[in-house]
Amino acid sequence: MTWTITDLSAEFGVTPRALRFYEEKGMLSPERRGQARLYSKRDRARLKLILNGRDVGLTLYEIRTILDLYDGDEEGTARQYRHALGIFRRRMEAVRKLRDEAEAQLAKLETACRDFESRLSPKEEGKPVAAKQKNRAA
Repeated sequence: MTWTITDLSAEFGVTPRALRFYEEKGMLSPERRGQARLYSKRDRARLKLILNGRDVGLTLYEIRTILDLYDGDEEGTARQYRHALGIFRRRMEAVRKLRDEAEAQLAKLETACRDFESRLSPKEEGKPVAAKQKNRAA
């Protein structure tokens, strides 16, 4: 079974340009019939892996190294899985660090909001900022 560039673009919600980009990077290798590109099951599976990797923040280099390790035999598959596991674990650690930093920032912002709210008089608390500034100028 084969798919055209239009088929895969529609199925995965990517542009034909994106597919050509992945082809230029050596990540996909469609068969060429004249000007037409025909994508195999292998290309379709690789595209799915590329997009999943991109969705979790992997670099194209990381995705490509995972893809390039696949050679169809059991040992190659195990090597690919071990390599992917290492990349995924490093990415999870980076995402956890970002989450912790975001939570710390949220806590500081919440504290600052409570502090500013406690300093406002009850009648000023619900007013928009622009309205408060006009009232003070008058």
